Amino acid sequence: MILAEKKYEIREIQKGYANRTLYINLSTMEIAIKPVSDEMKQKFIGGKGFDLWLMWNSLPKHRIIKWDDPENEICIASGPLGGSIFYPGSGKSIVTTISPLTGVIVDSNVGGYFGPYAKFSGFDAIEIQGKAKKEVVIYIDGVEGIIQVESLDPEDNLSIYSHELTQQLTEKYAQDDTEKQRISVVSTGPAARFTRWGMLNFSWFVRGRNWASSKQAGRGGIGTVFIDKKIRALACRTPKITVKSNNPYDLDKARELGKAHSQEVIE
Repeated sequence: MILAEKKYEIREIQKGYANRTLYINLSTMEIAIKPVSDEMKQKFIGGKGFDLWLMWNSLPKHRIIKWDDPENEICIASGPLGGSIFYPGSGKSIVTTISPLTGVIVDSNVGGYFGPYAKFSGFDAIEIQGKAKKEVVIYIDGVEGIIQVESLDPEDNLSIYSHELTQQLTEKYAQDDTEKQRISVVSTGPAARFTRWGMLNFSWFVRGRNWASSKQAGRGGIGTVFIDKKIRALACRTPKITVKSNNPYDLDKARELGKAHSQEVIE
């Protein structure tokens, strides 16, 4: 069952930026798209900067917000280099939240493809606030231009185990086998329900194994916040990605720097 839905216009990435962020409030089921200002790009460049900017402007200032308060946020962002396929490590993104372990904002660096896929689907960052009444899956379709918050369908028989759930949702949202590489899922496992150090798994599909593998955002108990908000998973379907998808200011220079950096890594 779809609890909330918003359609949006697909736009071309400009100089590494989608120039929009996505806001979802699970308490009110509000879905909003916010513009990215020049100030954000100049002063808060990168995934961590965007996440912290969004949290600073959204968290209430009149009282201390605890990790399990509805006002706490989970933010996920990829910087301007995110998704540059000629540049090592460009699949990375940053997740921030108020940590169950420390009571202050924590950031966690993670691989997988969700951050860049979200950008190519139209959003430099995703900001989730509030708590759902029942567990939900948040789906971003960057091909059709649709954002949906879905309640769980018992007929889907979705697993509570993150590695199995990732395979199920990859199958569900890919239109055919060739599209599995264009799906990325963020989820957590049952341990996050009972501990304060739950992690998040960010997937990428490995065609040779026919399996969606995962990287972990393991710091600070972000998975515990995720499940406390009653999010079973985030899923994103990205448009087809090419070397020009990130549309850098100077593609030739970006390629040159990417090649040099790759050589440094090898050495």
